[in-house]
This record gives sequence, structure tokens and C-alpha cells, in this order.
Amino acid sequence: MLYKWSPQQFLVELLSKRWAEAIFPFLIMLVLVPVFGSVINGYFSLYNAVSLAREFSEFYFVAMAMALVIISGGIDMSVGTMYASANFFALLLFQVFGWPVWALGIAVVGLGAFQGAVNGFLIGFMKTRAFLTTLVTMILYGAIVSLSNKRFAIKIAMGENESAIWDFLAEGDLFWVPSGAILFVVVGAVAHFLLTRTRPGWHLTAIGANRKAARHAGIEVERTIFFTYVLSGVFCSIAGLFYATRVGSTDPQTGSAFEILALSAVVLGGVSLGGGRGTIGRALIGATIIMLLRNGLIQLGVDQTFTMVIFGLIMLAAVGADIKWLKNRANVLDKIYVVPTYMKLPTPLDQVAEEDDKIGGRHFTNYTPIVDHELIGLGEIDGPEDPILDRQGRLYAGVRQGWIYRFSGENHSQKEIFANIGGRPLGMAFDKDDNLITCVSGMGLYGVRPDGEVFKLTDTTNRTWWKIIDDTRMRLADDLDIAPDGKIYFSEATIRYDSHTWACDSLEGRGNGRIICYDPATHETKTVIRDLIFPNGICLSHDGQSIYFAETWACRISQYWIAGPKRGHRKVLIPNLPGYPDNINRSSDGNYWLALIGMRTPSYDLAMQLPSFRTHMVKRIPPDEWLYPNINTGCVMKYSAEGVVLHVLWDKESTNHASITSMREHKGYLYLGGIANNRIGKFKLEGADPNWTGPSSYWGEQEV
Repeated sequence: MLYKWSPQQFLVELLSKRWAEAIFPFLIMLVLVPVFGSVINGYFSLYNAVSLAREFSEFYFVAMAMALVIISGGIDMSVGTMYASANFFALLLFQVFGWPVWALGIAVVGLGAFQGAVNGFLIGFMKTRAFLTTLVTMILYGAIVSLSNKRFAIKIAMGENESAIWDFLAEGDLFWVPSGAILFVVVGAVAHFLLTRTRPGWHLTAIGANRKAARHAGIEVERTIFFTYVLSGVFCSIAGLFYATRVGSTDPQTGSAFEILALSAVVLGGVSLGGGRGTIGRALIGATIIMLLRNGLIQLGVDQTFTMVIFGLIMLAAVGADIKWLKNRANVLDKIYVVPTYMKLPTPLDQVAEEDDKIGGRHFTNYTPIVDHELIGLGEIDGPEDPILDRQGRLYAGVRQGWIYRFSGENHSQKEIFANIGGRPLGMAFDKDDNLITCVSGMGLYGVRPDGEVFKLTDTTNRTWWKIIDDTRMRLADDLDIAPDGKIYFSEATIRYDSHTWACDSLEGRGNGRIICYDPATHETKTVIRDLIFPNGICLSHDGQSIYFAETWACRISQYWIAGPKRGHRKVLIPNLPGYPDNINRSSDGNYWLALIGMRTPSYDLAMQLPSFRTHMVKRIPPDEWLYPNINTGCVMKYSAEGVVLHVLWDKESTNHASITSMREHKGYLYLGGIANNRIGKFKLEGADPNWTGPSSYWGEQEV
């Protein structure tokens, strides 16, 4: 058996994360710093760093304004002229009218809010096109600034008003961190929190992703868009205010092409032009790249026209990459998501030479046919994956619709819905209080009290720190058993696939599964064993010291000690099963029942040794024609604590039980379930204890 870490799997997990889209721009940003530092004298000096921080923080506000608007599904071409308006208005109030800084600050921010409100009203409530609307307001605001500048430019230049607060905004710092940068860090952190962790931020993103769906969901689309543009104006005005204090002059070209720079920055950072995708952090990465390029090229003496050509090409490339990736992301991930590896299974125990057969492989030839038995719920249930009986002999079965049925009465002829879980119930077990504990696919570990009340136990576990994907939430909790101290050990078959795509895990042959322990006393959940190949059935040993667990695609049974002197030790008990093991349960004679959901075939065993074959199969032919393991000719076997096969039961003609996923012994009978069956089988066991029950085996006889 060979398990390897795969760079392709690493790449898949990386590309599946939204934040990974910012990695490439981030690397560009890291490269630009040493490049310019090597060709520009004094680039790494403290003075230059502080100067860059002052200039960058102003542009960051503008980029943040553009990012919020684009995420909401719009665009704001007027950010540059709102920035210029704030600069002019601040200088006018300070130098010409002598306003105090606190008052003019409020007035400047109010102006930005008003300008943003004009955009927001027209786009949000009047339903005008964002690009054309903000293009018009860009021209309008720019014209107003130009006309006003002609009248007041000389008065502003001759102004001699002074203020310590004005000077602090212009040149002040705290431990060499400029005042503008400090304010931006605070505002940016708040904006990021609001966008990613609050309802208004979620609403804004939802509107950008699908405005019609957001409206149907009850989101106030018009008002949200309105306030987004108001916020854009506020951020631009703050940037213009800091620019006014730093430069102290007004110019008709102030803010020129800022909309192009801001647009290039946010798109380069990974904010989608289509809306509904992006973060403040991504926008700032793109803004840093743009400002590093702009500042570096200026210091190198590159002509401004040529600089704008470079920015235009960058924006063109970023937009093209954004559109192509957004369109083809799902297809790319589908093509490379399944990552097969080499796996050679040992010779099946039923094919071992007779003289070497020490673990009972001959029983698969001399099996007992499953005939002349009773069928319960025929045609009335869909996929009873793991039937179980309580102390009163009532039969429970979880079905595909999310219900747990209870059969009672003579011959279990009375059927009722015991509980509605809401997800697909799989493995089940009773605890000492007669609560029915069940693994629910896609939901985690749940319980049902004797009166039918459903309660959640856990749906998360500790994260694997070295994995890119967040594997804290459970995707396919499968089977469970309960230790004497009440701890619940259960399997999660795979962390990469769910209940609709679990069969794809068989094509990989990798350790994508794990065993988890939940402690009801402390409500703590932790992963016990990782990197298992589709861990499935779990059964507590008769002495309560260990658990047996099945790895389906690896065709083996292992034992793991949870108590006693061997605690934490693990060994493979049966390494070469002839089929794919599913659930494991106790038998009345001190041994264990194991369901084989299907039998191995030479073709699939060979395919598992050819990862390139499986890779090409996944890429080139449709999923309904892929080669999967055989899961429709299963059987039941009994094995001992030493790993010796003792008995085999088989409906080899698939008359009633083509697929068997579980079996339960109860008072001399074996109850058979199958995830693809529409019935539960009741088979008479010769020589079995007619008084033995599962609950009494675990918790003793119930006190009267």
C-alpha cells in the first residue's frame, strides 16, 4: 500500500480557496520591492518608507472606495474627481475662509458623502447604469473643481493660515507611522470586518453576485447600493483631505486618471469586475502594486505617458485573466480535482492457496446462502443503511429521505416515522440512556431521544494545521460506536467528497478519511486517526479496550486501542479482504460481523495500480462511464478477534440483498441492511444465543 502527498492535490486545494486568487498579485508585490530597491538609491531608507506610506495611504482610501462599489456589482468612475473636490474644498475652507480643521474635516467628508449620495440615488433608486452615471458625474465634479480653481487658486496659494492639527495630518507620525496610514489601518480594518463578518457586508456581496436573487431573498437592494456609493464618496474625501494637508496646493490635474489607477488596482488584486467576489485585502494588494510601479517609474524618470501605457496593459491583462478564470474556474477544478495515486492491494484471502489459508478464506467458497428469510418493509423504505434494534426489539432504519423509521409489533409489521433528522442518517448506535446516536451525512453527529426529539452533538473537529483546506466541518460522517466511558468514536469517510460524490474517493486511493472522538462529558471533539482510506464501519471490541475499523477502498480491517496498556497502538488485523468492507458489529459468540458492500474484481485491482489510467479516465470520459469498484454483490462474514474468518453468509444470486452495508444480530436473528436496498432482511442464525441483544452487550440488562 502506498500513500503519497501529491503536488496536484496541493494545487487543487489551493485553487479552491478564494483567498488563493490573491497569491499571484501578492508575489508580484514582493518582487517589485527588491527590484526597485536595487536600482533606486535610498529606496530602503526610513525617510523614503515614511514618504511612501503617506502617499500610499491616500490612494488606499480611493482603492477601497472602488473595491466596495465593484463588489456590489457597480463601478465608480468619479473617484478621482471626488478626491480632487475634497482637496480643493479643504484648502478653500482652510486658507481662504480660515475654518478650524475639525470643522472643515466634517465639511469635506460631508461633501464626499453628498457626491456619493448623488451617484447612489441615481444608480440605486433611479436604476441608471453605473458606468455612464459615474462617468457623467466625473465630468460634472471635475468641471466644478476646474471652474472654482480658476477663481480661488491665487487666494489659496497666498493663504497663510496655520494649525498644529493641519500640520500633524500633513507630516505627523506615531513611531514613524504617518497619521494617514494610522487612520487607514483603523478604517480599513473596520471596513474589512463589516464586509466579511456582518449582515450589511454579506448583503452587499450578495447583491454583486446576483442582484435579482438578492432582492428575492428580501435584501433592500436599492438602499444598500445607495449607501455603498455614499461610503465611496466618504473614503475619497478622506483621501483628498490628507492630500490637501500634505501638498497644500490645488491643481486642475489633481486626481487625474485616479479612476484608472484605482480600477487597475482592485482588478489586479483579484476583485471581480462582475461583482460579488473580492475583499478589502485583495484590493490593497493591487493598490500597493500600482503605487510601487507608479512611484518607482517616477523616481526612475520614466515619462508619465509611458507609465500610463504600462498601467493600461496591466489592467487589460488583469481584466482578461479575471474573466477567463471566472468563466473556467469550475471546469478547471473539475478536471484536476480527482487525484489518483498508486495502490497495490494484496492477494484476496479467498484466493490464497489452500495450504497457506490460515485465516479462513475457504469460507468464501463454502458459504451459507441467504435464503428462506423474512423481508421487512419491502418496497416501503429506501436505503436502510444501518438497521438497529432497541431493548424492546423494535427495529430502526435511517433512509435516504432523512427519516428514521421504527418498526414494531409482531414481525415488525407496524411502521412509523420515529424522527426526521433533516439529513441522510448512516451509522447508528444506542447509548446507555437509550438515546439513538447517528452519523448524518453532511451534518455531523446527532442524537434522538426515546421520545423522538432530535439534538446535535457535534459537526466540527480540530483543524489539521498543515492542510490548506479547512477540514474542521464534517462532510461525510459515516459509522460510530460508543465506548464504556461514553465517548463516541466515529468515522468520517472522506474530507474531500460529500454524500453525492463519495464514490469518486475510490478513484484516488488516498488517505482522505479520519476517525474522530466526541466526549459528551466535555463536549470536546478531536481527530484520533488521520489519513485513512475511506474509513467506514467502527465497532467496539467486547472487552471495551479497542475499536475495529474498516477501510473500504483499502480492503482491510484494523484495530486501534483506546484504553489499557496498548492505548494509542494500531495494527492491521485483516489486510487482504476479498471485498470492500462496510459496517462492523458484535456477534453473540464474542466474535464480529462484517458487511462487504461489494467484491473485488481483477480489472479494478489493476486499475488501482495505474494512476495515469484513472487520471486520463476522469479527464476524458463522462462520469457515468468511469470504472468504479463493484458495490452490488456483497456478503456478510464473521471474524474473530484474531482476524480469522469463521463464517460467510451470501446472497450470491442477488435475489434479495445485492448490496449489504450492515447487519445486526438480535435474539438469534441477523438483520440485514443495504444503502441501495428497499428492504431489511431477517435471517435465522443456527446456534446463536436466542437471548442476546446489542444494547445488553454494551450496557447490561436494563434495571426494572
